[in-house]
Amino acid sequence: MKWGMVIDLKRCVGCYGCQLSCKAEHGTPRGVFFARVLKQEEGQYPTVSQTFLPVLCNHCEDPPCVDACPTGASFVWEDDGTVDIDHDLCVGCRTCMLACPYSNRYFNDNEQAYYGDQGQTPYEAARTSQHQEGVVMKCNFCRDRRQEGKEPACVANCPTVARHFGDLDDPTSNVSRLIKERAGFVLHPDKGTKPNVYYLPA
Repeated sequence: MKWGMVIDLKRCVGCYGCQLSCKAEHGTPRGVFFARVLKQEEGQYPTVSQTFLPVLCNHCEDPPCVDACPTGASFVWEDDGTVDIDHDLCVGCRTCMLACPYSNRYFNDNEQAYYGDQGQTPYEAARTSQHQEGVVMKCNFCRDRRQEGKEPACVANCPTVARHFGDLDDPTSNVSRLIKERAGFVLHPDKGTKPNVYYLPA
């Protein structure tokens, strides 16, 4: 089994639903977004348009972050091929962040500078307390949710059904079919990381 995600750029409207649901699910500190939506304006007035590109950890088959980690904290789950971090082994050296060509890893220093003079709200303090400080964080395809038989939060909460999740090793799965029928592509194939997040052209 190899979990993967397909994002339909034709359906994405840049609503930030994936980004917000991910943040609510994981309670990440301010400035840390496992799922992000990048926006770009194209054209000239009066025919200006916006394009949206949702990004997250690509859970690469050949992840440079894992190779670069000196402690073995970054690793690949053998049962499903997803890339994860053992925070008990992470020493916060951030070598993996430098190695990731997609910039989808974050360092949790949790400094009060994030929160201004007033500090965290009680809700923020409760949600972020679950995360270790001084370690690198990233998307793990909502492993806890998957173990409960649920889809990742960003997939379950996409209002336009732009995200699809499934087994890339199964040629009959929805994700495999979409990639084949709609010419799915990955970001930066030249990096040779073999991402497991695919995009369908708009």
